[in-house]
Amino acid sequence: MRKSDIMCIDLCIENNYWFLFRGENLEGSNEIYDVIIIGSGPAGLTAAIYSSRLQLRTLVVAGAMWGGQLMLTMEVENFPGFKEGILGPDLMDTMRRQAEGFGAEMIFEDATAVDFSSKPFKVTVGSEVYQGKSVILATGASARWLGLESEARLRGRGVSVCATCDAAFFKDKKAVVVGGGDTAMEEALALSKFVREVKVIHRRDELRASKILQERVFKNPKIDIVWDSTVQEILGKQKVEGVRLKKVDSDEEFELALDAVFIAIGYKPNTEIFKGQVELDEKGYVVANNGTETSVAGVFAAGDVHDYRYRQAITAAGEGCKAALDAEKYLEGI
Repeated sequence: MRKSDIMCIDLCIENNYWFLFRGENLEGSNEIYDVIIIGSGPAGLTAAIYSSRLQLRTLVVAGAMWGGQLMLTMEVENFPGFKEGILGPDLMDTMRRQAEGFGAEMIFEDATAVDFSSKPFKVTVGSEVYQGKSVILATGASARWLGLESEARLRGRGVSVCATCDAAFFKDKKAVVVGGGDTAMEEALALSKFVREVKVIHRRDELRASKILQERVFKNPKIDIVWDSTVQEILGKQKVEGVRLKKVDSDEEFELALDAVFIAIGYKPNTEIFKGQVELDEKGYVVANNGTETSVAGVFAAGDVHDYRYRQAITAAGEGCKAALDAEKYLEGI
């Protein structure tokens, strides 16, 4: 049974400050949920809003760091309904509260294993196993790293993947952003509000980012692009002191003195625990057909866990809606 009298303390971000959030700890049992949602970004929480509002008993395995990538985003300008924009953490907190208001139950711990080989499906969280008639996979994707030894050694000492989180630590200093897509441009623009100079390191001779973000970057006097170059090493012993770059077309190497390196080269899907349980593509993303259906009937996917094309909060939220509706139809047929 649910232990409503046992509480756990979890961390949440609101207005870019950490505060203690009290989340209820649920005890595993023989009870079976209608829907178990793994993940709590826009896809997972939208799915929770829909499924719980449909009177389906819903459990959200939100994760220890709940809320997805928007918890690391300062301002969201393109989510419908917010004329002046909204802070990413505020948006996610609003969605969480809305889901809970309809009765969705939350666990602020990570799922550690799943078993989709028989029904009801099983989701393991620590030492507890929860059972569900259907499951929605909404674990999203995580930032990719360059894979350099120096990058790992200096992580947290000037190497970061989140300008919103760490830009203020480098006020009036120099930084580089590695990448050429939307994420890299957003990082560069966020950094420019704090640092003295931003250089974007890109391995090609043109950016992959959307035109509107490119225009903002090109117009920003603090931002310069270093074309056709790759990072060979991040320099520094105790903290970042610079980078060693190599020209793609000539193999010429050169160094830049700076204080911070922000990696923005894409994401990898958070699907490790789903290997062998549902079909994954060559990149590790969940394969979804007919919208949100996975290779296992009753298991659905929503958001960046399978969508590597759009990667937008609103598209993830839309897929969360579809996954919940698909789960309802599936449950009606069993």
